[in-house]
Formats: sequence, structure tokens, C-alpha cells
Amino acid sequence: MRNPGMRMSLRGRVEAQIGHHETDFIPFAKLAFEGDVAERLDARYGGTGWRRVVDGLNHVHDVTDDAPLREWREPSPRDATHRTDLFGSVWRTDSRPWHLARPALAEPSLSGYRFPGTEQFFPPDWDRQASRAIERWRGRYLVAGAGAGFFERAWVMRGFAEALADSAAEPRFYESLLDGLADLEAGILSRLLGLPVQGILFADDWADQRGILLGRERWRRFILHRQAALYDAVRRSGKQVLSHCCGNVREIVPDLIEAGLEVLQSIQPEAMDPYALKKEFGAALCLWGGLGSQRMIPFGAPKEIRGEVSRLCAEMGRGGGYILGTAKSLQPETPTENAAAVVEAFLAEAGVEVDRSPS
Repeated sequence: MRNPGMRMSLRGRVEAQIGHHETDFIPFAKLAFEGDVAERLDARYGGTGWRRVVDGLNHVHDVTDDAPLREWREPSPRDATHRTDLFGSVWRTDSRPWHLARPALAEPSLSGYRFPGTEQFFPPDWDRQASRAIERWRGRYLVAGAGAGFFERAWVMRGFAEALADSAAEPRFYESLLDGLADLEAGILSRLLGLPVQGILFADDWADQRGILLGRERWRRFILHRQAALYDAVRRSGKQVLSHCCGNVREIVPDLIEAGLEVLQSIQPEAMDPYALKKEFGAALCLWGGLGSQRMIPFGAPKEIRGEVSRLCAEMGRGGGYILGTAKSLQPETPTENAAAVVEAFLAEAGVEVDRSPS
């Protein structure tokens, strides 16, 4: 395997891009694989050595991947078909994807309901797990994930259609529900801010591929000021603000920038043109993602995948403000040759080739 001759540290490369400075090569975030994709790559490369190479060039690491917050009321049972989350909603878990079977709130009322306490989200050994992760991934740009945001939590507690209807038909209830959830998220955030990480990664899917689910005006009314308060807490702590959101959020990007967002992930090209986003907002916002997981990765030719990675790095990285990444993890239907093209294209940008010798 060739030595990439790095001139910058992993963390420094990401911080430079967030600060809108060009780097020796474009940093990339962790590649994630679902189903048997990684195992098929093991067979292709004759071992697991390629995994260590990819992990070694993973520039961004979420320490809550290693020290996850609690989600469920009970330990994971064997062969479970349903599980109850900390909010009281029941999920069907024996098929992919998991789906909401029974929401915690059958009616638009919080009468008699008690939100879970902040401490319930942190397992007893969470601090130890987080410290070990921080030590293990030292040298990377470290973030802590705050979990699902209050918009998503609201529909998890009420049902998707019901929550959207509440925003129009029961706005006072919807406001109260969001207040409770945003307060809870602030409590979780306050503990995460005590970690020696560089950024906080929020996650809330406000959009589908057509646009904002609530509509821009309702999103501004119900979501913006609550989200801005969380962003402000992060910035006052001296850390940076990153947010994941699927779908097409183009129309609220100016609001997010004004609220304090510094990095937007995941940039689905099926929903938003990453090159147009770069042209319009690249001076104010670092963009993370852009390689399509719905079309390009599963259905493109390997040559197309390599070409698109090269284009993303060349055009999105111009002037800084870009982190290379797939819009989503590589899905089980991804052909082996396409998964290999992604891995090899990412490594090639760093000047590294995959070692095909056994591990």
C-alpha cells in the first residue's frame, strides 16, 4: 500500500475544511456497510485488511457510536418482534426497516404523560465507554451525536400523519409536545457538551425528497427557534454545530445558517444538487456527503462512481468547505464491484491503494 504522504492531521484536515480552507486532499467520513456488503468485500480483497485501511483514514468519528445512548425500556431480548422505546412507543423490529407499531400518545394530549428523565438515556457505564472511545479515536475530528431530534420524536410519540395533522389542527398541543422534547434534548446535550469533542452532531429529518414536511412557514414557527437555542448552547461551549437531515432542505438552509449551523450532512443528490448548494451556500456552510446511495452507488457503473467521487472532491472541495461522504450507508443491494469502487475511489483521493493480500 502506498504511503499517502499526509501533510495534515486527520482532525486538522476536517477543521480546515469547516473553516473553508483547502487541504492536501478531501477528508472523508466513516464508510458504513449494511447487510453482507462488508463480508463480500472481505472475499474480494482476500481478508479484512482493507477495513483497517479505511478506518485509518476515517477523519470524523462519532463517539456515541461506541457509547450509545439508551433507546429502549428493556434489554435487547432474543428473537424480539416488538420493543418499547423510552417514550412509550412500540416498534416492530423483526423486519427492515423497523416501523412504528403503536405510538405513545393515542390522542393529542399530554394529560397524565411523563417524559423520560435525561438520566434514563445514559447507561451506568456510559462515561467509561465514552472516555474509551475518545482515547481510541484520538487524532480524529470527534463529534457526539445527540440522537433523534425533537421533530422526529414528536411523530414517534404520536404517529407520523397524526403529528403533521397536530401541527395544523392542534397547534397548542403540538407546541407543548415540542417544548417537552426540546427541553429533554437540551438536558442530553448538556451532558454531551462535557466531552472533549470538537462538535455536536444533531439529527432530525425535517424533509422528504420533495421538501420540508411541515412546510417552510410551519417549520419556522415550530422548529427554528427551538433548534437555534440548541445550536447556540453548542457554540457558547466552544464546539462546532453539525446537523444531519435527509431529504431536500434547500429552502431552509438560509435559516439554518443564521441559526448557527456550520456543517450540513448528508446531502442526498437525489433530493438536492450538491453542486448547486455549493455555489449558493458554500461560502457560509461546510457540506458533508453528496455521493448518492439510492442511484449512483447501487445502480451506477463502477467507472461512474469513481468519476463522481473525483468530481465531488474537485468541485465541492474548491475553496474548502467539504467533507466527502456517501449520503447513506451502502445498502445490502449494492453490488460488490460498486462497493469496491466506492472504497477504492475514497482511498485514491488520499493517495492510497487497497492491499489485496490476506489479512
